[in-house]
Amino acid sequence: MSKAAPWPGGARGALNLTFDNLGEAAELELGALPADAPLGQHETALEVLPRLLDQLADRELAATFFVEGLNAEIYPDLLREIDARGHEVAFHAWRHEQWADLNAEEQAANVARGVAAFEPLGIGIAGLRPPGGQLGEGGTEVLREAGLRYCSPAGVGAGFEDGVALLPFQWPHVDASCVLPPLDPAREQISGSPDPVEPARFGAWLEAEIERLAREGGYLAIVLHPFMLGWLGEERLAALLDRVAGAAAGEDVWVARCVDAAEHILAVPERFADGTALDSSSWSG
Repeated sequence: MSKAAPWPGGARGALNLTFDNLGEAAELELGALPADAPLGQHETALEVLPRLLDQLADRELAATFFVEGLNAEIYPDLLREIDARGHEVAFHAWRHEQWADLNAEEQAANVARGVAAFEPLGIGIAGLRPPGGQLGEGGTEVLREAGLRYCSPAGVGAGFEDGVALLPFQWPHVDASCVLPPLDPAREQISGSPDPVEPARFGAWLEAEIERLAREGGYLAIVLHPFMLGWLGEERLAALLDRVAGAAAGEDVWVARCVDAAEHILAVPERFADGTALDSSSWSG
């Protein structure tokens, strides 16, 4: 996307504040919990998310929550609450399956299961962030056929493909990149070293990236995980949310939900003709 391409209100840049994962889903998929473990008691759902929703409300910020479809069965009231507060609930696979490891048929079935699970909650799913960051065999075709409007894979530059908006995230803007071994290049970009990045350094990096977005334009997706907010720390989270709210109050950066950014791209695709460059790196190695 051209850096000069305007977003709504003439903003030079657009920022999506996003949160990935909820509850036990990813831990079940990764084998970190027994298959017969009792469900519905996860700290991220019972304690972290309610506090986070209040913090966002205090700053009048709207975010996108990419959650696994399994949560529609385990935490339906929490998903309704997220939606009722004006945030977007989006899809992060059924149980955090590594998306690129699924063939096109499996991807289609996974999306269909998720859409069907969210429907009784009154929540329509507009987009997917593929766990691992890669689209895999199905590409955007599976998503388009399922009626999804956008995808958020790893990459650079907002764009579109076959009627599906692309809102890519970059690994250095993901909190988990600070600690996951396969993402050395992301840490080197943040700090100049492949060593684990300290929370304070990551917070300062994101604040600098928001300033750069306001100055130069473009697109930025910040990716935080509820299970890592304790790592980031209350003060640093508050400072980051304050910085996002400050950007939202200005004229240079449009802070919005992913679905809103996607609808804008699809409404004026000629402004995003430069497209997206996908990134083949993944947290799974």
